[in-house]
Amino acid sequence: VGELCIGGAGLARGYLNRPDLTAQNFIANPYGQHPGERLYKTGDLARFLPDGNIELLGRIDDQIKIRGFRVELGEIEAVLAQHPNIRNTAVLVHTDGAAKRLVAYTTTKEPADPDDLRTFLGQRLPDYMVPGVFVPLDELPLTPNGKVDRTALAALPWHEHTTDSRDHVAPRTPVEEQLAHIWQDVLALDQPVGVHDSFFSLGGDSILSLQVVFRAKQHGLHLTVKQLFQHQTIAELAPVTEQRQ
Repeated sequence: VGELCIGGAGLARGYLNRPDLTAQNFIANPYGQHPGERLYKTGDLARFLPDGNIELLGRIDDQIKIRGFRVELGEIEAVLAQHPNIRNTAVLVHTDGAAKRLVAYTTTKEPADPDDLRTFLGQRLPDYMVPGVFVPLDELPLTPNGKVDRTALAALPWHEHTTDSRDHVAPRTPVEEQLAHIWQDVLALDQPVGVHDSFFSLGGDSILSLQVVFRAKQHGLHLTVKQLFQHQTIAELAPVTEQRQ
């Protein structure tokens, strides 16, 4: 078992404007036949099988792939740690059915509003790097050597934090009812959706928002992904949707 490296005529020159990463991951090719040939260290663990195929065994670091994008969990943690209310944080990826969910575990100086944290990250990171779930903790579990115990974190319940903490308020208008049914179907939720539940707190993301827009159009409701990002609850989204019918 070793790290998978790639090379050849089509290899990139390096990372754009990141000479540090280029020096770290693009190395001299010890098997090259021409001067200057290099290899790229992918960070993937792999091994050769007896039939000559290569079996991928996972990532060496915390880099993962979500919806086709490579995501560094450490980068999300570093940005979230800049929030003035955050003491410590760790981000994990959980599999929820066929979907992967980014879950942020946080310790804060004061009780934190997940929507505030989500907005803070959304202003600094691409939407696919913004966790859909925030789990508040008194302290992060640590290993004997003082590092975050990610195995212990992964064992903690997190689904209960996908719903909004406010009291459930049922849909009050036909448009709210249709949107609630669409959200519940797209997000594969067992519980009914309240008008003050945040789409992203429930586990929504940009890909699922496209499905919401498509389903809404089938029901004669016209809205855009941008509107869903701007109005993240049904109570906020329904008036905008009604105006566009």
